[in-house]
Amino acid sequence: MGLTTPSFAQNQTKRNDRPQPANSTSTQREENKKPADPTRYSYEFTQPEFVIRHIVIEHDAIGRGKISFERKGEDTPIVEPIELSTSALGRIFGLWTDLHFLDSNENYQASKNFAHLGTYKVGMDDGKRHRTAAFNWSDNKQAWSLANEYRRVSDQAILIFEIKLAREMQPLNAPQLMNQMEAYLTRGDLSDPNQLVPLLRELRTDEHIPLIARNHADRLLKKIEK
Repeated sequence: MGLTTPSFAQNQTKRNDRPQPANSTSTQREENKKPADPTRYSYEFTQPEFVIRHIVIEHDAIGRGKISFERKGEDTPIVEPIELSTSALGRIFGLWTDLHFLDSNENYQASKNFAHLGTYKVGMDDGKRHRTAAFNWSDNKQAWSLANEYRRVSDQAILIFEIKLAREMQPLNAPQLMNQMEAYLTRGDLSDPNQLVPLLRELRTDEHIPLIARNHADRLLKKIEK
C-alpha cells in the first residue's frame, strides 16, 4: 500500500500538468461583452394641423427601434417597432456622415420659412455627445435629404400599420390603401419597397379583403419584384 499511493499521486499530478484546452464558451462570452455602437438616432416631425400631426422615429446603429405617431384629435400615440433595411440604413448613415453632425453647429434652417408644412428635428447621441437640429426647410442638401429619408421611413411604417388594421377591422379600406401604396411607389416615397413583399404576398390571397384589393396587391408585388 505504501508504494501504490505515491504512484497514484504521481499519475494524478501528470494529468493535472497537461495543458487544458481553451474554453471556447468563455471566449465567446468575453466577445459578447464587447460594447456595441451605443449611438442613437432620432427624427421628429410636427404639424398640429396635419392628419398625422406628430411622428417620432428612434433607432440604434443597426437600424432597430420604434416609431410613434399621433393623429389629429387623438391624445394617445401609436407605437410600433421598426427596422430599417440595409439599403435605407446605408443612405441614412451616409448623410449623417456627410453632415459631420456631432462636430458641427450649423444652422440648417433656410432663410425661407415654411412652418405651415411642418417642422423637422433630427438628433444624434453617441453616449458622450448629444445634438439636435430643427428646421422646416433647408438649403443644406444633406440635411434636407436626411429629413426626406426619414419621411419615407415613416410613410412606409404608417402605411403598413394602416394595412394591418384594415385586414383585422376595416377590410373595406384595403382598396384605398393599395392605391396609396401605388402612389408612394410611383413617386419613390417608400423607404424600401422590398420590405413590403412579404405583406403583399399575404394580401393577394387574403379573402378578408375585397377582391379588387387582392388583385391590386398582386400587381404591386409583380411591379416590385420585376
